[in-house]
Amino acid sequence: MAISICTYTSIAVTTTMKTIIPGQNLPVESLMAQEQDSLSIQHLEIVLQREGSQPKLVGVNGEEITIPDSVYQAMRHVVHAMASGKVVSVVIQDRELTTQKAADLLKVSRPHLIKLLDQGEIPCIRVGTHRRVRFEDLMKYKEQRDSKRREGIKQFTQFLEDEGFYDDESSQLDQ
Repeated sequence: MAISICTYTSIAVTTTMKTIIPGQNLPVESLMAQEQDSLSIQHLEIVLQREGSQPKLVGVNGEEITIPDSVYQAMRHVVHAMASGKVVSVVIQDRELTTQKAADLLKVSRPHLIKLLDQGEIPCIRVGTHRRVRFEDLMKYKEQRDSKRREGIKQFTQFLEDEGFYDDESSQLDQ
């Protein structure tokens, strides 16, 4: 299983919400910090930002459990988002996704995803006549794609500034 953590800027007043991700029928529980918890969450964020020894949970009976790094990193992301006043949603994903689930995560059509797989843009695993996409490979492709898009927008903005269609004040808004 892989965990995908999504954060959203919140205007909501509720503390937990159940939603369904379109096309995936996966229940998602969204969490938002209550006002009385905000100081504790901010303090926890400061503690989690400190570098140092291996993090541990200590139970009421004194039992210590070492937190695996993957769980620790997920916890840091969640706490940072909640301390920033955002709603946090955790979506559990299989390590290997169907082509439809992979397409849904990229927000592209399944035929477009198949084209990307056939071109070797995203590695896939064949299971009989079906293809599966590793979650890690999909997220790597998504990050590269998003990075290229940001760079393209940056270059286009620079071009518009050079041609006098875009002023300096407007360019500060997109950073």
